[in-house]
Amino acid sequence: MRPGGTETNKDLGSFLDHHWKEVEKRTWQKFNYDILKDDSLVYDTEPSSRAVVVARKMKPEIELHFFKAVQLAFYFEGKDMRDVESFVEIAKKFDLDESQYRELFESEEIKYETKTDYQLSSEMGIKGFPSMVFKHAGQFFLISNGYREAKDLKETIESILKGE
Repeated sequence: MRPGGTETNKDLGSFLDHHWKEVEKRTWQKFNYDILKDDSLVYDTEPSSRAVVVARKMKPEIELHFFKAVQLAFYFEGKDMRDVESFVEIAKKFDLDESQYRELFESEEIKYETKTDYQLSSEMGIKGFPSMVFKHAGQFFLISNGYREAKDLKETIESILKGE
């Protein structure tokens, strides 16, 4: 998570290459490593997050599916996530009105909501991806801050449910 990030692939390329290979090994999720060849690419997650916030605003029930489509567009298809047109292309697939999508994407309201989402994740202690939060009895519990095996997640959730 790098909202407002200014680091380029020149700075992060070898770190990302190693990290993505670890994720690929554990999850079988394929990556497009050609992205890392562009030394000028700034690794800023804010536009992608804002794109998902717009989708949530327009059609809340598609939020997770839209998020997955944004992830696929960047990590697998190598789309430019600095360009609103990449998100508009995804929005079309979800039958979202293009002009309304563009307008909301550039709005101060959505930029503020996106900052609020980042602030909430920071307050919850989220520092990496993937992270998982479990909501139980009106409380939020951070159960994963980075990759964890399913059996470990299950044990953590069971402990929360037991009140431990």
